[in-house]
Amino acid sequence: MWRLASFANCHLAAGRFGGLGGERSIFTYIFFSCNIKLVKPLELLGQALSRDGIVLKLIRRSDEYIILANGKSLMSSRMHGSEEALATFACRQARTLEKPRVLIGGLGMGFTLRAALDLLPPDAVVVLAEMVPAVVEWNRGPLGPLAGQPLKDTRVRVEIDDVAITLSSRSGQFDAVLLDVDNGPTAFAASNNAGLYDDRGIAAAFAALKMDGVLAVWSAREDRKFEQRLRHGRFAVEVERVRGRLKKGGPCHTIFLGHKPPSN
Repeated sequence: MWRLASFANCHLAAGRFGGLGGERSIFTYIFFSCNIKLVKPLELLGQALSRDGIVLKLIRRSDEYIILANGKSLMSSRMHGSEEALATFACRQARTLEKPRVLIGGLGMGFTLRAALDLLPPDAVVVLAEMVPAVVEWNRGPLGPLAGQPLKDTRVRVEIDDVAITLSSRSGQFDAVLLDVDNGPTAFAASNNAGLYDDRGIAAAFAALKMDGVLAVWSAREDRKFEQRLRHGRFAVEVERVRGRLKKGGPCHTIFLGHKPPSN
């Protein structure tokens, strides 16, 4: 099924087809001589209300899946390279450890989780904190095949909760903490997510990490103030800039890496 999106620069001609011998007209026809852009229809697959009152919708357009937050695009299955890069940077050290424990805040479409699982050893434990139950169900349903069904991996422990609560209750437990919540330090879908990235949130992440652990934060844009807060929170900071589709281009995203010193 297709819809016509634009009729710009069209030339319209109208006339009649005749019957046998041209005795009488059968129907009026309209002919467009133009370049017509065809738009694929949107299919609503699911809808949920977050704790913050944000309306989340999962829609499909042909083979592309999109999650909307209050009608605005939050993420697309066609652009996930920077989410995978988040896991690559965060797990550089954890992948070399015995029985590493990793916390991922925010499930999205499962691409960050999949990339982390592909890097980590068989004895790893990955805690996945997602506060919207429907997002978990979508990843067990229509979104599952996109990232190779990461929730079926036996190393994954799903917690339906705010990752901020997980951080505050797990002191010194994680070798890496990955935050892919909202649009990063500049909240997009829910303003209370900003609490993850303020001084108190940074302190909670610092406390949840083991010595020499890594905090990795995905962001849609650069944020010098957040970078400064990380340093103020005793992290050694690196900033990586990656494309949304990696080598294929796309918008530039930022990954903040905070390294907890071996001793403090």
